[in-house]
Amino acid sequence: MWPIDESVRNETAGDRIARLLAQHPLVDGHNDLPDTLRTLHGGALAPADLDKFALDRHQPLTRTDLPRLAAGRVGAQFWSVYVPGDLPPAAAVVRTLQQIDLVYALHRRYAGRLQLVTTADGVEAAFRAGRIAGLLGAEGGHSICDSLAVLRMLGELGVRYLTLTHKQNVAWADSATDTPRLGGLNDFGREVVAEMNRIGMLVDLSHVADTTMRDALAVTTAPVIFSHSSARALCPHPRNVPDDVLAELPGNGGVCMVTFVPAFLSEERWAWTRNPEGPPPPVTVEQVADHVEHVREVAGVEHVGLGGDFDGCDHTPSGLDDVSCYPRLFGELAARRWSDEELAALAGGNVLRVMRSAEAGQAQPEAARHAVSSALSRTPNL
Repeated sequence: MWPIDESVRNETAGDRIARLLAQHPLVDGHNDLPDTLRTLHGGALAPADLDKFALDRHQPLTRTDLPRLAAGRVGAQFWSVYVPGDLPPAAAVVRTLQQIDLVYALHRRYAGRLQLVTTADGVEAAFRAGRIAGLLGAEGGHSICDSLAVLRMLGELGVRYLTLTHKQNVAWADSATDTPRLGGLNDFGREVVAEMNRIGMLVDLSHVADTTMRDALAVTTAPVIFSHSSARALCPHPRNVPDDVLAELPGNGGVCMVTFVPAFLSEERWAWTRNPEGPPPPVTVEQVADHVEHVREVAGVEHVGLGGDFDGCDHTPSGLDDVSCYPRLFGELAARRWSDEELAALAGGNVLRVMRSAEAGQAQPEAARHAVSSALSRTPNL
């Protein structure tokens, strides 16, 4: 048996979490700061307008800024380049490109502290250099305008995942929060998944209907992610992941990144959002930990991560007020006897493994196409 380092034996709980997050990058799956900045600026924000938001100082109108990312020990952040789902198709593509441009500008402005990356190795290199890695995630299939060409170009611009739907259905996939039309994915939706596999883009199943989840898992040749979803068994919100889908993650290799949206964590809070009388029922960091542990129990510790959705929702659980608060969640899990190895997997090890798997599939461009069970011939024009 190896001797125990006395510095580790004597460390406090807080010191233990600080040590772990200094050694292993914490990779969060979803943050809506780009859209929040646009909203605060009245709906239109050019890169030059970033002068109005000094993100190297505390920003009282957001839950995210550079000092709080550092305090939260965030090693890598997926930035959502979300655009509204009700935009005309071509306008959705233009707005998505504008959001990507904004994220690029954000990283240029704070190049000493942020580094835009596209790979798992890039995340780890930025982390070793003392910078926060930034990655792009497109939130909703409406951003590709029913075009594989647009999908590929988003990939060329560095988009690492596409959430197949947002709140509304798209022509090829059903959303969790819209009236079902297709019963999951149609043929073109399956082709989208296959093309994402081919180009190494992660398939994100947050926001999609259960039927879409199952259809995507049936056709994908790469691990999927849920960038910001929690456990349906603990809160029956349709945005959460049912146990039968969580149980498929070990076979697929994917990760459910537990989110901090109060209505997804507490059945009482979800009921209140539909009938908001009186004060909202409180939601706590302990309840977030319950969801994390449920995913671990059903899918395994190799298949759970974190996707806070900071700046994408109006409220957060008490104790998780902003991006500085991740150590509180890790402290709660440590108190529940999570090992260092389990906490490191949750922090980022699992999602980095998924990224590497997707990148490896990209090196074999025909593999994903051969997985589609039927001949799919439709390739729509932009």
